[in-house]
Amino acid sequence: MGSLSGTLYIGMTGNLHKRVFEHKFHRIEGFTDKYQVERLLYWEPFDGVQKAINREKQLKGWRRSKKIALIESLNPHWLDLAREWFPWMKSSGESIGHSSMPDKKASSVEPLTKCHPERSNSVREANGIAESKDP
Repeated sequence: MGSLSGTLYIGMTGNLHKRVFEHKFHRIEGFTDKYQVERLLYWEPFDGVQKAINREKQLKGWRRSKKIALIESLNPHWLDLAREWFPWMKSSGESIGHSSMPDKKASSVEPLTKCHPERSNSVREANGIAESKDP
């Protein structure tokens, strides 16, 4: 997960939708709440808890540049992959007016076609993220 300012967080969970909700709507105090880490940028499924824990430890040991390369390998524009999961809630000052829970799975995220407007070039440069050449 990441913030608009470029802070990254790595964690594992048995319920991705619930955990993303907790981050997006600040249900748990701590690092992600303090640094406004609200955006799902990358995720991997696992068929066993131990495999997930091992991968989490591996990723946490990586340099920031390698984590960024991993994110950008599947999400080059840093889109929030959970941006439409909770339309009945308010997030980041946006007002959304639906009252029913969407039936969206993480695997059904639409193709990435445009750069995320909230992520400014200056933030990308400060974090060492190369500009995408895609239109």
